[in-house]
Amino acid sequence: MSTTYTWSVVQLDRETADGFVFTGHYTINASDGTYSAGSYGTTGFERPENLIPFDDLTEEEVIGWVKESLGGDDKVTEIQDALQAQIDEQASPTTATGLPWASAE
Repeated sequence: MSTTYTWSVVQLDRETADGFVFTGHYTINASDGTYSAGSYGTTGFERPENLIPFDDLTEEEVIGWVKESLGGDDKVTEIQDALQAQIDEQASPTTATGLPWASAE
């Protein structure tokens, strides 16, 4: 089954004078239908020449800013690969914990 990645913006920090958004808080959730992994992060934005009014921003647009701020497609792929590795580890663990003399009752 293929993994689905869902990017979301959970919070924005802005200047009240003009609505300039200077920080985006985001999550990335990955799921293959059985296993899941997630990540939370923040990233800063440079002030653009032409500000979009805060009330006119869309989540899709800000997610684009987040991905670009993180380093573009290469960094997005790197993040998603790391989440996929977590899912792969859940599906086929390479480490375990426990005591050989303790029984599960």
